[in-house]
Amino acid sequence: MKSAQAAGTMPDVYTDPSTMDEGARLGQFLALDDLLDAEQLENLTDQAKELVTVDGKVYGYPLLLEPQSALFWNKDMFEAAGLDPEKPPTSWDELYATCEKLLPTLPDGAFALTTAGDQDTFAWATVGQQFQVAGHFPITDDWSEADAEDAQYEELLGFYKTLREKGYIPKQPLGAYVEAKAYGEQKCAMMTSGSWAFSEIASDYDDLLGVTGIAPFPTSDGDLSASVATLGNFKWVIDAKTDQPDGAADFLSWCLAGDVANLVPFFVGTQFTKAPARPDVADAVQAAPEAADAPWSAVVSEDIAPASVPTPSYPWDILLAMGKALEKGMNGEDPAKALSGANGEIQKVIDREELAGKAPRD
Repeated sequence: MKSAQAAGTMPDVYTDPSTMDEGARLGQFLALDDLLDAEQLENLTDQAKELVTVDGKVYGYPLLLEPQSALFWNKDMFEAAGLDPEKPPTSWDELYATCEKLLPTLPDGAFALTTAGDQDTFAWATVGQQFQVAGHFPITDDWSEADAEDAQYEELLGFYKTLREKGYIPKQPLGAYVEAKAYGEQKCAMMTSGSWAFSEIASDYDDLLGVTGIAPFPTSDGDLSASVATLGNFKWVIDAKTDQPDGAADFLSWCLAGDVANLVPFFVGTQFTKAPARPDVADAVQAAPEAADAPWSAVVSEDIAPASVPTPSYPWDILLAMGKALEKGMNGEDPAKALSGANGEIQKVIDREELAGKAPRD
């Protein structure tokens, strides 16, 4: 990508999964404010607008919003354990109690739950949880100082430590966090993954489709209106070096910002596992005949996505520092020590990248 951008050979329009900030600062994307109708830019959810706006200008048009953490559970396994199959746990304490009831009833080698289990996955998959427990990210709002040494973060590390020590989750991940294979093979009764996992269940494990529930991942206190997931997203951008900006804008206007009928088949085809970035598209998707057979659709769009936080725009190394701390805490290191190490790493990134004052959304 970098080579193509430097050589001026990028496509006129392409999909960019990263945050907009760096690309906007480097002049890689064209601002869309003067290329699309104001009404089209306004016709986005507030969360979608935040993902593509830098210093008051819009640099991309989102196709979707995708919660990166959700709780999936096998209703048959819940019933076998004497649990209400329609009532998943909402708090950490309820999750512990659910795991305790599940363990004696599970097949040999199966676990009550699978979650993120390595530093790289923790780095991006737990951002919503980090914000939920502490009410802030591990860096100050103006990006001037690290802010990871918070007792609330210690509780989050302790949460994963408890899951591991009690044997509720495996010591080694049963598979990649982004995959539903372990759940599909019934090696776990509950799974934490992104909302996309329902697409895999529907295509590869359709016998479980009718007995699988989806809900927001439990919070520390059971308040599911809080931010418990990070919102992944795919935005389409116009390359700054395009020689046809108006043509590229016309394409975006037709494909993503135009008739809802162009977009509904995508959300139906991906099994209603992604939240539209436009309210009118969301309404049309819910009205599709196929939605009647996909009761999880409303959960993703109405319960999980609105209570999620956008992917942070600070550098990956800051996310990874917290991922390392979570893995260390899960494996038994003193939470305060693990977070102190993360705080030091984050401050080094701040100083190295001269981030102070560069936060795009103070």
